Parts: sequence; C-alpha cells; structure tokens
Amino acid sequence: MSTEESPETPLIPDQRRELLIRLLRGHAVLSVHQLTEMLGVSHMTVRRDIAALERQGRAVSVPGGVRIAGQLHHEPSFVDKSTMDQPAKLAIAARAADFLHDDTTVYLDAGTTCHALVPHLVRHQGMTVVTNDFTTANLLMANPDVEVIHTGGRIEHANRSTVGRLAAQTLGQLVLDIAFVSTSSWDLQHGVTTPSPAKVEVKQAAMASASRSVLLTGSAKYGTFGMYRVAGLTAFDAVVTDQDLPRAAREALREQGVETLVADGGTVGGGAG
Repeated sequence: MSTEESPETPLIPDQRRELLIRLLRGHAVLSVHQLTEMLGVSHMTVRRDIAALERQGRAVSVPGGVRIAGQLHHEPSFVDKSTMDQPAKLAIAARAADFLHDDTTVYLDAGTTCHALVPHLVRHQGMTVVTNDFTTANLLMANPDVEVIHTGGRIEHANRSTVGRLAAQTLGQLVLDIAFVSTSSWDLQHGVTTPSPAKVEVKQAAMASASRSVLLTGSAKYGTFGMYRVAGLTAFDAVVTDQDLPRAAREALREQGVETLVADGGTVGGGAG
C-alpha cells in the first residue's frame, strides 16, 4: 500500500478529505471499509468525512461506501428515460401535485419526471399549461378543458422537445404562476446544470416568467453536473425529490435555505429528466 493511501502522520480533516477525493478519482467508488484502511482512521471518521464532502457537493454516498461527484456529458434520450426509475418519478409527481390549484398557469419542463405530473394536473379546473415537451402537449390535447400553449422553437428529436432562443422568447411573453423544472444533473456546489447549452435559456426563461419555481428531480442525479449552469438551488422555491437522497445532502440543502420536499415511496437507480 502506498504512503499516500496510508499516511504515517495524522492529517487534519481538510487534508484527509482532499486525500479521500484523490483516492476516489482513481477508483470512482470505494467502500467505507476500504477507506478506513487507506486513510488509517475509524469507520466513524470516514463517515463524517463523507458527510462533509456530500454537503460540499463533491461526493455522494452509496450503500456501504461513496462515489465521486461526476460530470454528465450526454443526456439519455426520451425513450431511455421513459423506462428509468418510474416509481420514483411517480412519487415525485404525487408530492409536487400539492402545488397545483384551480385556475393557474403552469409550465411543465421537458422530461419524464414533469410528464408524470399531467394526471394530477387535469384533475383541476381552469388550468393553462405551457410546455416545450411534445409528449406532454400531445397527452393534454385529449383534454379540451385544459388550455395548452407549446413554446415552439428548435426541435431536439431525442428528447421530443424544443430548445433554444425561440422557445425562450415565447416564455418571456408569458406570465406563469408556477414553473416545474426538470434536470439531468444537480448538486449543492454547482446547482442545476445540463450538458446541453440550448436548454439553459429555456429553463431560465421559464423561471424568470414564473411567480414560483419548483425543481423536480430524482436523487440518482444528485452529485452529477453538466458543463452549463442553469441556476443555483437557492433560486428555486422548493426542490421535490425522492426518499433516497442521502441525509447529509438533505441537511446541506436545508442549511442553505432550500426547501426540500421528499416524496414517499419510489426507489431510483439512475436516469435523467
């Protein structure tokens, strides 16, 4: 075992956590047991270090260990996303339905998590739905009691939605009561991010036009980040996620003043949007 993995002199917490991150960069995922041997400290110390790194958005706990926060380079297509984490998405949508009321104008962002909110939305009267998602618009066309506005814009075929300046300009001409925003990657350090620059201005325009903005996202996406930043988490009035979000991450979000609502039921293993 190298001297880096088993320091001869005790390290202060910040030094030890930097070493833990370096170890993760070489292994991606390590168990708590492995880290106790590599760092020469107790299980309790390792768990405290993991919790501290989670609060910083630099690492994410997994059962029995920890993984490094990773960069997302590509998002899954709509077809791929539609088969991922359905119980979690349904649970998130059911929790987010508490924000819905009669006679309101809502924005539903593209993505299968926001799409799961549609059955809850149509139970209300006098609803206007603005969306850049073709699947959502198509489903709502079957209900004449809901007024539907599609943003238009450049079509992103893989995700069955529109993006770019034209879509953002449409949103800039509207007044929304609430915007439900989805994301493929998020954490406390980077906020809401995406690997697609064309999605940024659409999400930002929806948030700017809305009286309230709510982020709907699964815990499996926490601890990942894309190249392009949409907004910090404090820009949202609330974040709705599933019960698998690590406790340290929940506490860190609440310490930053981010209202974090955890849906009952549903487990996740990956996915986006």
